[in-house]
Order: sequence, then C-alpha cells, then structure tokens
Amino acid sequence: MSTKIHAATEALGLPIRLIGSPGQRNDIAFAHDLIDGIEADAAIADKGYDADHLVNRILGDGTEVVIPPKRNRKDLRSYDVDLYKERNRIERFFSKLKQFRRVATRYDKLLANFMGFVKLAAIAIWIK
Repeated sequence: MSTKIHAATEALGLPIRLIGSPGQRNDIAFAHDLIDGIEADAAIADKGYDADHLVNRILGDGTEVVIPPKRNRKDLRSYDVDLYKERNRIERFFSKLKQFRRVATRYDKLLANFMGFVKLAAIAIWIK
C-alpha cells in the first residue's frame, strides 16, 4: 500500500494545500484540485505537471507558468530557469514532513487517518 502526498506551498515553502492519493495515480490527476482558488504570481512545478490542460488553466488565471517541458513535447515552451530553482522549497518541505516518523513510515491504514496526521505535521512545520 503506497500513498502520494500532493502539496501546494507558498513562496517560503510553507504548505497551503495537501491532498493524499493512491500511489499508483499520476501526479497530474490531482493538479487542478491542488491549484483551485489559489492566487499566485507564478506556478512552479516539475515535469510531471507538464500538460496543456494544466498550463492553459494556469495561464487563464493570469499566473506565470514555470514548468519545464517534457522532452517528447513537439513545441518546447520556455520557462524562467532562475525562478525554477525556487522549487527546492517544496522539496525542503517534504524533507521536513518526513522528519515525523508516523508520516515517513505510514502507520495508519486508512488514508483519512494518515492525511490527518500529515496535516498535523504541516501545522507543526508552520508553527516552527
């Protein structure tokens, strides 16, 4: 049993939305739910989120898209390489989240219980 945690963070790397999903689901499947109602100057994500429907949605909201294109794309979209380096803040958030043993080892069988503790851990990260 595996679980993916999808997270949206603000500019300092603090979580603003967390979604849990089965591990076999693709990252892009929850992307629209992840960005719903969030206003930002830029949306930074990795290549797993490079899809026309998501990029068009982000652009439609008036947000800059900072997602590197996949290699197999016919039209390679440009992106701000320097701003993309800020994506490491979400990686640092996940590193902090994994410091909580219950999150790292996933003791809970039910996704609702597991995500409850993930959200408690995220609150603890906010407070620090």
